[in-house]
Amino acid sequence: MAKLKISKKISTALINSLGAGVVPRVGVEHIAVGREKELQRLLQNLDDIAEGVAAFRFIIGNYGSGKSFLLQLIRNRAMEQGFVVADADLSPERRLAGSNNEGLATYRELMSHLATKTRPDGGALVSILEGWINKIQQEVVKETELRPNDDGFDDQVESKIREVVQYIEDLVHGFDFGSVIIAYWRGYRLDDDNLKNAAMRWLRGEFTTRIEAKAALGVRVIIDDDSWYDYIKLFAKFVAEIGYKGLLILVDEAVHLYQISTTVTREKNYNRLLAMFNDTMQCKAEHLGILIGGTTKFLEDPNRGLFADQAWRRRTKESRFVAQANVQEVLGPVIRLNPLSEAEILTLLQRLAEIHALNFSYQQTLTNRELKEFVQEIVNRLGAEALLTPGEIVRDFMSVLNILFQNPKISFGELIHDPKFKPTAVGKDANVDEDNAAEFSL
Repeated sequence: MAKLKISKKISTALINSLGAGVVPRVGVEHIAVGREKELQRLLQNLDDIAEGVAAFRFIIGNYGSGKSFLLQLIRNRAMEQGFVVADADLSPERRLAGSNNEGLATYRELMSHLATKTRPDGGALVSILEGWINKIQQEVVKETELRPNDDGFDDQVESKIREVVQYIEDLVHGFDFGSVIIAYWRGYRLDDDNLKNAAMRWLRGEFTTRIEAKAALGVRVIIDDDSWYDYIKLFAKFVAEIGYKGLLILVDEAVHLYQISTTVTREKNYNRLLAMFNDTMQCKAEHLGILIGGTTKFLEDPNRGLFADQAWRRRTKESRFVAQANVQEVLGPVIRLNPLSEAEILTLLQRLAEIHALNFSYQQTLTNRELKEFVQEIVNRLGAEALLTPGEIVRDFMSVLNILFQNPKISFGELIHDPKFKPTAVGKDANVDEDNAAEFSL
């Protein structure tokens, strides 16, 4: 592991996140184990998106199967390859549709988390626009030998900006979207912060009335609960035109749609999801990828899941040939995550031990036999019938590593075989299908 030269920042982030039972935002590639087939398929989707088509995939698995981890892994790979990415977790306040702007709330969350390779932590909208404008200005200088303060320079820049805008004006809401982009450029050119801020507010979906938008920008529409997905498609087309490979949208915790108690509201959300699915699968969107992370019940429950709708069942039901052959199929719209094997879990623990040692500058001495003993001890204490996930194992393992580091007189065997050792049990209501942060299943 030392050969990988993991920075102190990344190793610390990994240790802190995994110790708290959440998916690390950085460094996940160093602990990626057993997801090679799924990752390879998603990377192929990125290639397709870069070519101008669209992609839609469900990442489906039971509690602790690694959905959030895989989404984070592909998010980082997409940024490295030159995509714009945006991610959001659904919640009771953030859905795909609703009566209190829950869909718009999801759009706002996505736009606030907009990220690129140079702005991986989100909030990249301003840097995307201004980076594009700076690039155009450099092109004008090179092509015309005009300087920024010369007469005619701004006209040349605006002409190039309009060349891009015209590619999206024929799409639904494209004219107004283009008008706001032009407004941002004018605010940038005139150093008018009010105009730039108004354009940013509009693009982020923060205007609440059309009157307010018209007064600030001269446009008669706003992004709302009914139209937000149309603007996602516009933005995907826009970023592709200005030099990025496309837009990747990651939506996790889809179980919150399954948990909507009102049938009408739940079906409204499923219908919005179906419209997004059909758009991408029928190539009505360009340079757009959408990945949805959800539990098996969210997809397959015949009463409240997507399978309650025949349209969804027809599109996403697993082929009988897949079940008959007892294989995993990753080329279709649904990627079902299989549990990690015992060998893969041991590999994961070995990597974590090495990262911990690297971070705290000590020699890692745990053997594979000791790691096997650790896993077996947890199985014995929880019972074979318990829901055992490597997410729980990892949390306990990180705690053991911390204790051993701080108390060098305690041996590994003494610690894990102590009768007082009680592994962390999965704390969930059996009647509620939570989609928590534990990341793998055994």
